[in-house]
Amino acid sequence: MAWELLFNSDFGLMSLAVIVGVLVIGVWMGKMYSSKIDEETRKLGK
Repeated sequence: MAWELLFNSDFGLMSLAVIVGVLVIGVWMGKMYSSKIDEETRKLGK
């Protein structure tokens, strides 16, 4: 029932798009912050 609502209704598809968008933004921010931390660590010579 819940899966049918998620994939077959307008509000379910919009919710799915928001969930996927939040996950993508989270992964992107994690990679960005990780690279900035690595960059700062190299600058400090550690």
